[in-house]
Amino acid sequence: METRILSATKEVIIADDQPTVLIGERINPAGKKKLVEALRTSNLELVRQEALAQVDAGADVLDICVSTFGVDEVALLPQAVETVMEVVEVPLCLDSANPQALEAALKVYQGKPLINSVTGEEQSLARVLPLVREYGGAVIGLTQDDQGIPKDVERRVAIAHRIVERAVAVGIPREDVVIDCLTLAVGVEPQAAPVILEACRRVKAELGVNLVLAISNVSFGLPERGWLNNAFAALAIASGVNCLIGDVAKMRPAVLAADLLLDKDKHARRYIAEYRRRQRSQLEKQTESQ
Repeated sequence: METRILSATKEVIIADDQPTVLIGERINPAGKKKLVEALRTSNLELVRQEALAQVDAGADVLDICVSTFGVDEVALLPQAVETVMEVVEVPLCLDSANPQALEAALKVYQGKPLINSVTGEEQSLARVLPLVREYGGAVIGLTQDDQGIPKDVERRVAIAHRIVERAVAVGIPREDVVIDCLTLAVGVEPQAAPVILEACRRVKAELGVNLVLAISNVSFGLPERGWLNNAFAALAIASGVNCLIGDVAKMRPAVLAADLLLDKDKHARRYIAEYRRRQRSQLEKQTESQ
C-alpha cells in the first residue's frame, strides 16, 4: 500500500518496500523559546532557516506547526506554509489541532499534503475528515479517543480500525490514512515501548495501512536521549513503521542503518551516499580551517 504526498515539484512515497520516510519536526514551538518569540511577532525568518537546515540534513517531509499561546494560528499557519514552500521543495505535513487553521493552510498549499492529524474522538472525526476529503490530502490518524491515549494494545488497535473505517466511509482512500500508535515516555510508563511496537505490528497485520511514529517522546525525562531515540527508531522500523517524525539530523544515520539491515535500501545506495556526503563535509571543514 502506497501513501503518496506531494509538493508542487516533488513526490514522496510512504510504503513498506520504500526507504523509511523522515519528517522533520523542528518547525514546532513546543519547548523552543526563540521560535515561540518569533511566531508571536509573526517573524518567520527562523521558520525559513529551520526548513533549509532540515532539508539539508535529509528530511523528506517537513512538519509545520505554529500552535502556541498568543498566536493567531488561523492566520499564521498558512503564512508559515507559504514561507516554507518558497525555500524548499519537499512536501509538507500541516500540523494543527485547529480545523480552521488546517483549512486555511490547505487553501494555500500547492500539492497533496500530509495532515496532522485526526483522532478517534467523534468531534475530531466529524471536523477533520471532511477537510481531508475536500482538499485531497493524506491524514495521520492518532490512536486516542474521548478517553485519552490507551495504555493497552487492544484499544489502540480498535481506535485505528475506527479511524480507517470512518475515513473510507466518507470517501478517503484507505491508502491516504497513516496510523500513529502514539509514543509515550518509557520513563513514566515502563511498558510504553513494547505496547507501542506490538500495536504497530497488529495495525499493520490487520489493516495493512502505513504507520508513522514521533520518536523523541519515548526518551522524555531520561539522560542520553539520543541513544534511546535511535534505538527506538530501529525497533519501530522493524515493527512495520515506515515513516518517522523527529530531529532528522540526529536520527537519520540510525534510520539509514536500520533500512539497510532490513533490506529497505537496495545495494546500500542511501547508506553509502550518506557516508560519502559526510566525508565530503569533513574535508570541506578541514580545508576551511587551514
